[in-house]
Order: sequence, then structure tokens, then C-alpha cells
Amino acid sequence: MSRHSRLQKQVLSLYRDLLRAGRGKPGAEARVRAEFRQHAGLPRSDVLRIEYLYRRGRRQLQLLRSGHATAMGAFVRPRARTEEPGGVGSQPDDGDGPRNPQDSTGAPETRPAGR
Repeated sequence: MSRHSRLQKQVLSLYRDLLRAGRGKPGAEARVRAEFRQHAGLPRSDVLRIEYLYRRGRRQLQLLRSGHATAMGAFVRPRARTEEPGGVGSQPDDGDGPRNPQDSTGAPETRPAGR
């Protein structure tokens, strides 16, 4: 097995530190593992991206250690609020995607001419 580079050692150390700091905080360990798994396939040559993710992880570690963090989660898009069934401002939730005139990429929805 080849020896790890300095950056690889730093990333592994960050992973261990994040797991330790996340003990006892709901969702933290699972979130750390998921984030690292998600980016595990990055090519070793993509050093700028790896360094960016490393710095982001260091900031998250500082937040976890600060004592102000009680849990760790992910940002999610809130569901549209409905006031009355079929009333003004309500949108039926059929689970087919975004509820705004833009698709999931942020581009405006296109409709065929004549509609």
C-alpha cells in the first residue's frame, strides 16, 4: 500500500475529529459519514476541490466544538403552505416536483406555443 500524502492525512484526521465532535449530537455522525462518502470518488488530482472541502470541514468542526451546536442537519426545501383546500394560495401536492414556475435547475419552465 502506498503512503498517504500530507493532504490525505489531513482529511483523514478531519474525518476522525468530526466523528468525535459529533458524538452525542443527533444526526452528526451520519451526516459526517454521508458527506465523506459523497466526495470519496473525487479524483486525487482535483486538489483545489479537495482543499475547499477540507476548509469547509474545518469550519464545521469549529462549529461543532463551539458548544452552540446541538445537532447537525441538512437544509431542505420547505413544503408549500396551504391555507384552505382549493382556496387562494393553496397548491395541491402531487409530488411531481417544484411548485414554482422554474424547474429544479432554476431555469424558467418552457411551454409549447399556443397554450
